Amino acid sequence: MEDTKKSSKFVEKFSEIASVVGRQRHLAAIRDGFITLMPILILGSLITLINNIPIGQWMQPDDSGEMVSTFKYLADFFREHKALEWIPAMNGHIWGGTFAIMALLAVFSISYQLAKQIDPNTNALAAAITALGVHLSVAPTLDYNYAGTVSLFVGLILCLITTEIFVRLSRNKKLHIKMPQGVPPAVSKSFAALLPTLITVTAINLVFAVFETYLKHNIFDWFNDTLMGMFSTASGSIWFGLIIVILIHLFWMAGLHGANMFTGIISAFTLAYAIPGNLAYVQNGNSGEMFIFNNVFMDVFINMGGSGVGLAIVFAILIAGRRSSSYRTIGRISVAPGVFNINESVLFGLPVVLNPVMLIPFVLAPVACLLIAYISTAIGIIPPVAYVIPWTTPPLISGYLATLSWMGPVIQLINLAVATLIYIPFIRIAVKIDENLALEQQAQAYVEETNSNEDNNSLDLQTE
Repeated sequence: MEDTKKSSKFVEKFSEIASVVGRQRHLAAIRDGFITLMPILILGSLITLINNIPIGQWMQPDDSGEMVSTFKYLADFFREHKALEWIPAMNGHIWGGTFAIMALLAVFSISYQLAKQIDPNTNALAAAITALGVHLSVAPTLDYNYAGTVSLFVGLILCLITTEIFVRLSRNKKLHIKMPQGVPPAVSKSFAALLPTLITVTAINLVFAVFETYLKHNIFDWFNDTLMGMFSTASGSIWFGLIIVILIHLFWMAGLHGANMFTGIISAFTLAYAIPGNLAYVQNGNSGEMFIFNNVFMDVFINMGGSGVGLAIVFAILIAGRRSSSYRTIGRISVAPGVFNINESVLFGLPVVLNPVMLIPFVLAPVACLLIAYISTAIGIIPPVAYVIPWTTPPLISGYLATLSWMGPVIQLINLAVATLIYIPFIRIAVKIDENLALEQQAQAYVEETNSNEDNNSLDLQTE
């Protein structure tokens, strides 16, 4: 009984703190912006899933002409048949309009939400267009490197700064170009936003022109290159694994695609050293040097259902978020993509990204899975990951294929159970916060309606 009271007090206290943080206008705008994009995110997830379902292996020549084994995906099957080759082509076009331009979509949506929060009377659409214009003008070229998830973090920062400047300038009536009476309202609004837009876009581009002149880099490449330079060497040690796993998920929480930031480094290490070394270790009767932590190890034992142990988030939602219709819906539609390790619908739809309530479990659950799987490998419960498998291979199947041991799926089940238990109390907190916010909004609407009725009654009395 006493433990229940303590748990209830923790939930209440954490809910209060998280509610205060969640009301911060920039975080709220980012949250609402991503929620607005949820249909596009779900569509992109499904398309990615269809194209990347693994269906086998095949042999093909590499650059040197040597035949090597590579994985065959559903998209490859479609391309081999004339009647079906249009499917992966269509899916590629849809991907180009969803995940490939995620930064642009987020910039527009978040800027719109932030402008409305700063000043409900401002021209939020003009603010969003201005933010999008700033992003496109600062980016050196319009390609997926600067329009997609790789540039999302820098895009978010630029978007918040742009919107703040634009709204403040828009409040200055001296900057409004007034049109004569009789001009359509849409035209008047456009001309009122002309000078604030001109000043905002020009000022930000001047700053970054100086930045590029002295650093010989645009802001997007500079940020990514600086980050990569910090991790130019890799190791299979548990300490390196902890650093990488924590950083990946912290970057995700900041709106940056953490997995993409480190995939190049870890993949190079995995293919050059870890997989050949681990295969030799197994073939030599478990003797020699093994590299426990590597990219495939992460995909198999940590990224089950996507970053943050995505399937555990889905399970926790279905268990602890059932009383919320929105959580139930997100949980149900995220099961199928989650089986194939795609979880953008949860990360941006719940959302997990930039959600202070989910920060602790989103980092803690992957760390717990890393420690369980690493220790299990170190003490010989499971052999080291010695075989490369597609990242979309479903959990349990991936655990066996990567280790050729039935203990691989067992450790995956243990990890999923532990991660789900970590998420459950925080999902309950998140649901409680949403319920409290809904009650506050209902109370505010009731007060406004009551005041409006009182004003109307007062006017009626005066008329009489």
